[in-house]
Amino acid sequence: MEINFTHNQSAHCENGVVSNLMKFNGFEVSEPMVFGIGSGLLFCYLPFIKVNHAPAFTYRSMPGSIFNRFAKRVGVKIKREKFSNAKQAKARLDENLKNNNPVGLQVGVYNLTYFPDEYRFHFNAHNLVVYGKENGNYLISDPVMETVTTLTESELEKVRFAKGALAPKGHMYYPIDFPKELQLEKAIVKGIKNTCKDMLAPVPIVGVKGIKLVAKQIRKWPKKKGVKVANHYLGQLVRMQEEIGTGGGGFRYIFAAFLQEASVVLKNEQLASMSKEMTEIGDLWRDFALDASRIYKKRSKKTDGYNDIATQLETIANREEVFFKKLKKAV
Repeated sequence: MEINFTHNQSAHCENGVVSNLMKFNGFEVSEPMVFGIGSGLLFCYLPFIKVNHAPAFTYRSMPGSIFNRFAKRVGVKIKREKFSNAKQAKARLDENLKNNNPVGLQVGVYNLTYFPDEYRFHFNAHNLVVYGKENGNYLISDPVMETVTTLTESELEKVRFAKGALAPKGHMYYPIDFPKELQLEKAIVKGIKNTCKDMLAPVPIVGVKGIKLVAKQIRKWPKKKGVKVANHYLGQLVRMQEEIGTGGGGFRYIFAAFLQEASVVLKNEQLASMSKEMTEIGDLWRDFALDASRIYKKRSKKTDGYNDIATQLETIANREEVFFKKLKKAV
């Protein structure tokens, strides 16, 4: 039982699942277009939530929100199901596969056997596609992997019903209704406006203001928390930025690619030049991550490393503030 499904590797799991499911159903939608229309870009500092004994940082909107926004804006209806028991979840999955319908699943990362050990941690909002079943094994298209893979029934059940924060509870989703043609123009404008609104929000922990607040905290952490804890917090910031999903730098590159595509659809040359500008900002994020990692790995030769990277982060925040104000006017 194998569906004729084409696996395409992507930078980020949710974008990749949506793009691949749309392509299966006859709509050629790229990963950056899904991300941009779904307003995936965000920054939020959550000091009141601890992950691995350090504050939480997010560089994207809530899991599931990208697909929900994308679908609503282009006129696609999606069906989502959660289950109270594994037997029921398996039956519904098998039923969809028999009906030639590949489905997206939300799963926990920690027990994904095909992931390298260094990438297996307690995170329950990973996304993948199941597109068939063969000899008792489920056929898996995980968009962040280069090729397709498989999971046994027990392995898939384990990740579908992972415990902890954002527990998936067998979460399964798939599109069920499509317009004759996707109206991308209006959807792109809505996606851009939503992203600008989020990044320019008048809330101290969100968007540009959130980035500036983190820069201030970095200056305080060594004296307030001690070097060991400060380094742990810094490691968390970088890990969230560059290793979980595609993080801060990577998401900036995806958004830049979206603006490049959007400039063609909307016939708006300003978006093309802003795409280049966002790529430059992505480079600044990567430079920040590299310098920060040198500090917490104790490889930095700078005598005032914390203040130096805090200044880098403030520069990024100022660049993004100017950028999103300009982008808001461009559409």
